[in-house]
Formats: sequence, C-alpha cells, structure tokens
Amino acid sequence: MNKNFINFHVLISHSPSCLNRDDMNMQKTAVFGGVRRVRVSSQSLKYWLRNSDYYKRIFGKPSVRTKRLDLAIPWLVEELGKEFEPDLIRKAATAFVRSAKKSDASEVVDVEEEEEGNGAKGDKKLAVAPWVVAEMKVICSVIEAVERDGLTDDEREKALKRVGKMVGKGNDRRALTEADCLREGIEQKIQRHLNESSQAIATALGSAMDVALSGRMATSGLMTSIDGALAVAPAITTHAAESDIDWFTAVDDLVDVGSGHLDTQEFSAGVFYRYASLNLQQLQNNLGGGSRDQALKVAVHALHLLATVVPSAKQQSFAAHNLADFAMVSVSDQPISLANAFERSVKNQDGFLKPSVTALLSYWDKIHRGYGIDERTAVFDLTETSGGPGGPDLARKATLPDLEKWLLGDGLV
Repeated sequence: MNKNFINFHVLISHSPSCLNRDDMNMQKTAVFGGVRRVRVSSQSLKYWLRNSDYYKRIFGKPSVRTKRLDLAIPWLVEELGKEFEPDLIRKAATAFVRSAKKSDASEVVDVEEEEEGNGAKGDKKLAVAPWVVAEMKVICSVIEAVERDGLTDDEREKALKRVGKMVGKGNDRRALTEADCLREGIEQKIQRHLNESSQAIATALGSAMDVALSGRMATSGLMTSIDGALAVAPAITTHAAESDIDWFTAVDDLVDVGSGHLDTQEFSAGVFYRYASLNLQQLQNNLGGGSRDQALKVAVHALHLLATVVPSAKQQSFAAHNLADFAMVSVSDQPISLANAFERSVKNQDGFLKPSVTALLSYWDKIHRGYGIDERTAVFDLTETSGGPGGPDLARKATLPDLEKWLLGDGLV
C-alpha cells in the first residue's frame, strides 16, 4: 500500500538576521522546553515560498490574497480585461463574494455597503480569499453566457408571476415591477448555472498550486472550500537564542556632523528546524484527480523550496541568504514532526549545527524503534554528521538533487 504522507525535516543555519517581526516590530520568538527561541511563523514561510522566483518558474503565478474588493476588481480587470467587459468582471467578483457572505460571515464583505460606498466603505468586512484568475474566468464565462442568452419563454413567464408582489419593510415596502422580476430571474438563472459549473470552477481553482497546497476555507457558495495538502510548522531555533540590539544610524551625506536617522533593530542568529508534512492523496484531490506521480513531482519542488527559500525581511540589512545544511525526507503512513528532538535545547558544541543534526537523528531513531514505524527515509547532510559510525539506518544522498530524485521515485530508488 502506498504511503500517503511526505515528512520534510530541514535544518538551516541563519547568520545574524531579523527574518520575521511581530506587531511591536520585535523579532518573533517562542518558548519551547522552557527556553526562548527565535521563530519564523508558518504564514511567513508559506508567503515567501509561494512568492519565490523558484515557485513562479515552476508553478506560475500564485493566487492573490486580498480582503479588498475595491483592489481585487481592478486587478481582475487587468488580468481578464481582454476577454470580458469590466462591468461583467465586477459583477462576477461581487457574486463570488456575495455567495461566500451567505455561508461564512467571518470571512466576507458586506457587499451592499461596499457598493454604496464605491469601495470606500466596508473594508473591515471584506472577504479574505485567495483569488485565482482561472477560477474567475470560468465564473465570468458563465455569467456572460446567461446574460447573452437571456431567459427562455418559460423562465420569463415564471419570473413575471411575481409582478406586483410587495417586498421590503416599513417605508421601504414596494411592489415588484416587471423589470425587477426579470432581473431577479436572470440572477437566479446565473446562480443555477454557476452551481451546475461547480466542477469546472473547482478544477480551475486547482490550477493555483498554492491553493492546492495551502487550501481555502469556505463553507458553501462559489468560494469553493479546499483542504490544504501541505501542513507547515513555524520554524524555531533548535537552541536558546537571545536577541541582540542593532543601534543604527543613517548618515545624511549633506550634513557634516551627526546623522539623518537613528533607530534600533533586534536581530539574532541560529539553527532553525523547519518541518512540513504533505498529504499526497489530498493534493491529488485538490489537483482535480491528479496521479501519485504528479503529487510526488510537487513534493520534490516543495522540498526544494523548504531547503532554499528564505524570508526577505530586513535582508537588505543582513543578507542572511543561507541554504539548508541538512534535509531529511520520509515517505510515511502519517505526519510525524521531530520538533521534540529540540524540546531540550541544543547546547553549543563547536557550534549548534552538528549537535542539532545529532539530536534530530537520535530522536528520529528513538521514535522509529519505540513505535515500530515503517517508512522510507533519506537524508542530505552537508555536515556529514549522519554518516558517522553508529548512525541510524537511512539512505544518504550526496546532493539535494539526489534527494529530490529519490523522492520522485517514491523513496524506492
């Protein structure tokens, strides 16, 4: 039976840097095992993974995540303006958000307020959604076709049966006109055809690999819910790490004495443990019924991204463009994090890197023996720690491409 999970374990040593900050502009941290570590949030990691040059080269443009409908519509017009009229695109985007409004109030805009305010109002209630051009293209096509064809004689007759019906409350009560009923009939037909096109919409959504990997939360409506296939943990240092304060100045070249700007910035250095788990079957589903081989190809690229992509925050000041020193991959029956290898923080022994590799391998070995876990595991290790005598029994690869090739072969080569 095929094992369904790929576990990625990456150790990467960052020189002095400040890769992820909190709302107080301080370096993000976490207490684990009773000591403070430096942390890079999973949101930050995922953001930089999907916005990296490697991702765009392999998977194309990622989705656009915005809660601003007033910004999403101009962007969609720019992307789809050669195929559809701007008014149609706006209608499609509004229908998309309005359908989600019916299902999950926590994620959506008050569309009526947005329309009345012409984009100025309603910002606090706007939808948080990964917008995918291919998905919106299908929605626009459906709406365009319905508006072009109009109502059949039967549909028109049914729609007009409501003429004169009183709607609204209090002073807003009024009778429906013929135009009201025909417009409502068209909207209902659009909704009906969109529902019938749900599979085409879902398939188009699957073209955005970041959505297939990270998912999208919705409960109904056009905003199709996608369960994420890739679970990513926040990266933490394997050891205690205290921040230093960089007191810096910006020199004013046209002033002889003093500086133009004074400020401080936290920074630190350390060995970070990155962990992610990929559910292959979920990914195959998200890709619209993709094969295991397709999912394994995505897994290979996920490994490459986890081993090479670094958040760009403050990099113009610190340039901590470090690559992973160690990467271990398991083809397994379940997701297994090895973070507890560092619950007891690693101590400095001629640096933190080698003892971190030793702690990780030792814990992996204990877990496997203790639980009798059967999985296929291989490692790429620049420190060569895993190749030492008495090390655990796992496949060792000389280069990251070798490890990627092994993973592409399902861990069988």
